[in-house]
Amino acid sequence: MTAATLPERATGDLAPDEYLRYSRHLILPEIGIEGQRRLRQARVLLVGAGGLGSPAALYLAAAGVGTLGLVDFDAVDASNLQRQILHGTADIGRSKLDSARDRLHDINPHVHVEGFPVRLSADNAREIAEGFDVIVDGTDNFATRYLVNDLCVLRNVPNVYGSIFRFDGQASVFATADGPCYRCLYREPPPAGLVPACAEGGVLGVLPGLVGTIQATEAIKLITGAGTTLIGRLLLVDALHWRLRTVRVQRDPSCPACGTRTITDLTDAVQLCAAPAEVELDAIFAAVPEIEPAALSARLASGESLDIVDVREPYEFAIARIEGARLIPLAALEHRLDELSRDREIIVHCKAGGRSAQAVKRLRAAGFTRVLNLAGGIERWSHDVDPKVPRY
Repeated sequence: MTAATLPERATGDLAPDEYLRYSRHLILPEIGIEGQRRLRQARVLLVGAGGLGSPAALYLAAAGVGTLGLVDFDAVDASNLQRQILHGTADIGRSKLDSARDRLHDINPHVHVEGFPVRLSADNAREIAEGFDVIVDGTDNFATRYLVNDLCVLRNVPNVYGSIFRFDGQASVFATADGPCYRCLYREPPPAGLVPACAEGGVLGVLPGLVGTIQATEAIKLITGAGTTLIGRLLLVDALHWRLRTVRVQRDPSCPACGTRTITDLTDAVQLCAAPAEVELDAIFAAVPEIEPAALSARLASGESLDIVDVREPYEFAIARIEGARLIPLAALEHRLDELSRDREIIVHCKAGGRSAQAVKRLRAAGFTRVLNLAGGIERWSHDVDPKVPRY
């Protein structure tokens, strides 16, 4: 997609004060007055107002994109502030859309912000995306990422992709007329539990700033026609050792989205990417007995002899722990079974309950019958029982 394919709109003329605001763009031959008018006319939809959406939205607003659509149903949490720079301390508890709208209007009052306070789904995606020229993917889960890709392919709208994890990031432009889509690179999502979420794996705070800014750059180039975009290339960012490289990505003729076009309905796309993970997680939790944090606290207070096993990683244990718990990381569990007594009841916990549910299943398969999963993990313990235990 080039700038020439964007629809012409009557709102492209600049206001008198915008000439000074965008003067550093206007004197760039690659952008100039025509490119700035195209930015003024453009409508860009950002899915997510979090780590990636924050820098992307800020720079697109500052660049003069006429309309920014934001899809986000969440509220600002203190744990967001390390990386989600659209929001501040005073915004904790506010809708991310309200916080983002205020910040973006402060950056540039000429930008129109359209908010969609919902979770993007197969039922609403087409309606939300109607009329937008570019979609910036700032999602943090595979289900929505595949939904965005299939939506962009079906609507012939560029998908400005970005993802982050720990110290590593990726960026590309998918779903254009002459390039691959996300499914050409990753046909199906990974199995549930294989890739931890950022809430468990962590992310360097500046990394979404790097990747989100790259996404904003690509959106601006798509709109103005300036330079060479990442169509057909995947940019890999290693912020820990500071390595940047690109790899070629070709369109796959057998891709069900952009190749064979067998994906024709967003419901099918969502089921393909979301159902296996959800079913597997539901099966894991349904198969293990649980204990509520308050009930565990009462039993400990009564003097019961319980073995509390923490299956998180050592660096997590250093941040927060339940008094009396012993650390046996999930990966080491099978090799340390001899440390556990089959005569005592074992309570297993992790951060939020997922890893510990897997641990309970493994212990029961190994013959430990008196094993319970702590519902909600140390997060619920901190919230329900002991607020002095740090949340992270």
